[in-house]
Amino acid sequence: MCSMTTRESPRAVSSAPAPPAAGSDSAAVPLPAAGPDLRGRTAVVTGAAGGIGRACAERLHAAGADVRLVDRDAAGLRALEEAGTGTAAQVDLTDLDAAAEVARGADILVNNAGVQTVAPIEEFPPERFSLILRLMLEAPFRLAQAALPHMYAQGWGRIVNISSVHGLRASAYKSAYVAAKHGLEGLSKVAAVEGAARGVTSNCINPGYVRTPLVERQIADQARAHGIGEDEVVDSVLLARSPLKRLIEPSEVAAMAAYLCTPEASYINGASLVMDGAWSAT
Repeated sequence: MCSMTTRESPRAVSSAPAPPAAGSDSAAVPLPAAGPDLRGRTAVVTGAAGGIGRACAERLHAAGADVRLVDRDAAGLRALEEAGTGTAAQVDLTDLDAAAEVARGADILVNNAGVQTVAPIEEFPPERFSLILRLMLEAPFRLAQAALPHMYAQGWGRIVNISSVHGLRASAYKSAYVAAKHGLEGLSKVAAVEGAARGVTSNCINPGYVRTPLVERQIADQARAHGIGEDEVVDSVLLARSPLKRLIEPSEVAAMAAYLCTPEASYINGASLVMDGAWSAT
């Protein structure tokens, strides 16, 4: 499993960006038939080199945003930059000062970067627990803290936190990941409450298992461990509790993130938007 909107500020003229001036570079940016018009907006996406982060970066770029691609994967960033998706910023987000610096001036912040370690609590490496919380909770705090002054000054901003159903539920052997995602949920809600009157919204997206390289490696490992096929791992292990027996595509999560930047989503704030095929309903 993984990796805003409220009442707009009285100071904001509109929840959508102003149309570009005639003759400006952004006027030539093509837009999809439907979706947000984010021309003139800067979006910072962490964990942008692959999976959900890459899909979010591509979707926001398609909507006209100038995307700052944040990751430590130089090759992945280079491929996206060469494709014209955005500007690469190779940053290790566990360097919290560097994390803060990369978020300055952002209109949209997508907190997505994350890692996973699976071990029982009594065997969980303490240094790994600390690293996961630093990357997946402290870094989002520092990123938001650095981005908010600009958002407040203009009366508009969107913080989209890619959480997980593990931000709402627990699974064995994932203590650090579950703790980090639960903490991210609380941080998102505080940002929503503080930012509401100033045109800034903060929400969590809570997907189940998404078809990312991280999950695909888990599937292969489980197949070897159980001596079964990868399709059976998906149906009987990962999605055992899910009525909908398929993985979520990264593009589906990205579409939700983009929707949270639309005027129509401007009253969605402090929410946890579950995308888990009814897993958490069982």
